[in-house]
Amino acid sequence: MKYLKKMTYAQKQVVGLCGKLMQSQDMLFPGARVGIALSGGVDSWTLLQVLIIRQKIVPFSFELMILHLNPGFDPNNHQPLLKWLDKNPMSAHVEITDFGPKAHSEQNKKKSACFLCAWNRRKRLFELCAQYHLTHLAFGHVLDDLVTNFFLNLIYNGKVEGMSPKESFFKGKLLVIRPLLAVEKKIIQSAAKQWKLPVWENPCPSAQNTNRTFLTQSISALAPNPRLLKNIFRGIRKWQLDF
Repeated sequence: MKYLKKMTYAQKQVVGLCGKLMQSQDMLFPGARVGIALSGGVDSWTLLQVLIIRQKIVPFSFELMILHLNPGFDPNNHQPLLKWLDKNPMSAHVEITDFGPKAHSEQNKKKSACFLCAWNRRKRLFELCAQYHLTHLAFGHVLDDLVTNFFLNLIYNGKVEGMSPKESFFKGKLLVIRPLLAVEKKIIQSAAKQWKLPVWENPCPSAQNTNRTFLTQSISALAPNPRLLKNIFRGIRKWQLDF
């Protein structure tokens, strides 16, 4: 594995933790067809990069396909993906939707904009998985998302729940996997920068004004000492992922 020696410390951490979680959860199997939900953010780009590397490591073959749903705020902001595909030929489905603007319009009076947009995107991704006969759908959720989800469920729903690294849907026809769930955001950001991944900004007007954003900031405020924050992350990761 000569190419692993060329990686930086952050890159090795991401690939190593991802591989450990994937093996412990039996996420893949020979002949798997994996759809990657690529939003354009740092997490989903890193997920794609890591899975490309994993293709060279695991002792069996599996296929990858990029699934990108432009939410519709800026119909052209996925151009970095198209340029990347020109240099890195790979199966991909790129679609411009109106999920974002509709969720923020007067038509949506009953649900939060974030809930409706996310619900529509997930529904469409499931449809694409069926259309392309994919066996897996991979999301770029990271350890920070797991921690935030734990507190969201606890505070808003009164439930002690996290986020599963692997879930079965449609009577086992589709597996949703989260290979990066054991990796901290700061490590992913470092690795992505070193890989020079073509990340683009989220144009959603609600991106920084959600319960999730509020809780992420609140968790940091609860534990201003980095050591205490590390304990929170480590404890929830051990509880949910059995690391």
